[in-house]
Amino acid sequence: MTKYQHSRNTSIGSKVREVIFGMEDGMVSTLGAITGIAIGSQDQFTVILSGTVIIAVESVSMAIGSYISNRSEYEINQGRIEEEKEEIRDFAVQEKKELFRMFVRDGWPLKLAREMTSTASKDPDLMLKEMTYRELLLAGKSDNIVFKKSVLMFISYIVGGLFPLVAYLIFPIKSAMPVSIGITMIGLFIIGSTTTRFSKVTWYKAGTRVLLLGLIALVIGYLIGQLAIAYK
Repeated sequence: MTKYQHSRNTSIGSKVREVIFGMEDGMVSTLGAITGIAIGSQDQFTVILSGTVIIAVESVSMAIGSYISNRSEYEINQGRIEEEKEEIRDFAVQEKKELFRMFVRDGWPLKLAREMTSTASKDPDLMLKEMTYRELLLAGKSDNIVFKKSVLMFISYIVGGLFPLVAYLIFPIKSAMPVSIGITMIGLFIIGSTTTRFSKVTWYKAGTRVLLLGLIALVIGYLIGQLAIAYK
C-alpha cells in the first residue's frame, strides 16, 4: 500500500530541513577545509586540530543562526496574529465578511460558507484560527519548535562534520585523505537521496545534486592547498 505524504506529521518537514541542512553543511565545509589543510600542511595533527575546531565552532554558530532566524520568524508571526486578534475584536462585522469572502474564494459553496462563517464568528478562538490560516497564511507553531530546531542543527552539523574527519583519526594522512573524501561523498549522496521520501524528486537526481555541492567545496579546498604548497 502506498504511503502518502499527508499521512505523516506535517511538522516533520521543518525538522527534516534542519537535519539535512546541518549534516550537508557539516560534511561540505569540513571536507573542503581539512582537505585543503591536509594538502597544504601534510601534518596529521594540524588536520585533526583544525577539523575539530571547525566542527566545534561552526556547529555552535549554525545552531545560534538557526535559533535567531527561527525565533525572529516566530515573533514576527506572533505579532501579526496579535494584530489580527485585535481586528477581530474591534472590527467584528468587517472581519466576518472578509472570512466569508475567503471561504468562497477557496471554493466552498455559498450556503456552507455562510454557515461556516457564522459558526466561526461566534467563537473568537476559532475565528482567529481561520483568519490566521486563510488571511495570514500561517500555520500554528509552538515556541518550543524554535529551540528544538536549533538543537537539531547543532547535532546534525557535528555528525556531518565527523564524516570527513574520522578517517584522519584512524589512518595516516596520505591514506586518510582518499578515505575521507570517499566516505563524505557517499554520505552526501545518501543524504540527498533520503530527501526524496519527502519530495517528488527521483532519488538519484537528489543524491547527485548534493554530491556536486560537496565536489565544489572539495575542489576549492584542494586548490587552496596546492597554492599553499606552491608558495611555501
